[in-house]
Amino acid sequence: MTMLGVFGLLFLFVLLALRFPVALAMILVGVVGTIVATANRFLLLGMGPDQAWARGFKTAMSNLSGETFEAASNYNLLVIPMFVLMGNLAGVSGMSADLFKAAYRWMGHMKGGLASATIAACAGFAALSGSSLAAAITMGRVALPEMKKFNYSDSLATGSVAAGGTLGFLIPPSGGMIIYAVLTEQSIGRLFMAGVIPGILMTLLFIGAIYATVLRRPEAGPPGPRFSWSERRSATIAALPFVAVVGLTIGGMYTGFFTPVEASSVGAFLTLLVALWRRSLTVAALREVTLQTVKASATVFLIIIGAFIFIPFMSITELPGQLVSLMTSLPIGDYGILLIIILIYMFLGMFLEGIAMLVLTIPVVLPIIAALEFGFDPSMADMKMIWFGIVVVIVLEMGMISPPVGLNVFVVKSIAPGVPMGQIFRGIWPFWFAMAFMLLLLALFPQIAIFLPQTMVG
Repeated sequence: MTMLGVFGLLFLFVLLALRFPVALAMILVGVVGTIVATANRFLLLGMGPDQAWARGFKTAMSNLSGETFEAASNYNLLVIPMFVLMGNLAGVSGMSADLFKAAYRWMGHMKGGLASATIAACAGFAALSGSSLAAAITMGRVALPEMKKFNYSDSLATGSVAAGGTLGFLIPPSGGMIIYAVLTEQSIGRLFMAGVIPGILMTLLFIGAIYATVLRRPEAGPPGPRFSWSERRSATIAALPFVAVVGLTIGGMYTGFFTPVEASSVGAFLTLLVALWRRSLTVAALREVTLQTVKASATVFLIIIGAFIFIPFMSITELPGQLVSLMTSLPIGDYGILLIIILIYMFLGMFLEGIAMLVLTIPVVLPIIAALEFGFDPSMADMKMIWFGIVVVIVLEMGMISPPVGLNVFVVKSIAPGVPMGQIFRGIWPFWFAMAFMLLLLALFPQIAIFLPQTMVG
């Protein structure tokens, strides 16, 4: 049975290597694997072949219908379309451009200031969209022409956009955290709060990486113009709607005034009001926003359904349990095992997209983490899972900019077609090492991730 699980995983990776859609690959492997595993179990119990295969088919079809309904009817997953809608409306309303303008006027006069402003604006937009790709595309279109105008090096300009976009996977509302919460049965609100402090620290580390780069190569990020206080003030006032929306949604969840679903609905509604107030929501724009929201939400829901069908197959094969026994028997301690898991994630991140890697690995990795302590009291098992969720999200962020796949790098390449891929990949390394340092901080000081979730109301 364990070998069947191993074969199923290998077959799944082959399908993904052949560019088979992630959700459909998981559904196919989950259904076929459940049929084979269930039939094999009944054959070993002495049942006839026809009856055994009939039982296997019936079990697989029952899982397919039951798990699909359970995933699609999960009330908490309403946060996905609402936060996606909020991000799309923020782009249409001009809030993303206001964010960059405000950051640019405060930081643009420094060496590497435009790149730093891009990181700050990406972090702000991440708090509205929850999507790394949306952050990279939106801010890339605004920031790259400005950096080109001031003769920034191609590697620093594109690298800052690619890395800044990854913050959308860490800063709430994060689509990756929502999927992790569903797969691990953790609180979405607590996971969102767990990403706040690491998200701020990561933003500062990215800005530090830019500063270190321009110290070594001043010509890579020449300073821009210094704006007057009145110009800074007007840009800051223009960005106040962003502060209001993010403050109400995130603050409402932290204080317990809103549930995550309610917060997502309030955020989407407030962003809609901003778009209407600015008269930027034309009929054509509304149609485009609606289509983008439906497409993105349907994709995520299909991936979750695939994961729900794949997980029972893994349970039948007992592969996760065997891996727990193997890993916990290694004489390398809890953090040694964590290092192995992180290295495996880094390797997979070179070839797989972040959400695909998340739904594929969590059913296997989660039992291993549950069996380890990492210095957490047994009564804090939920906090350990939340802490590990932040660790996983950061490793997935590293995969988004790692060669040869680096999804965010390809997105930036589509915006800056004249920049060679090698230049873009050279530009991401300072940010990649900043992420690695953030992982070290989380391992040494877990309170970075769990402080806010522990102090939440409700």
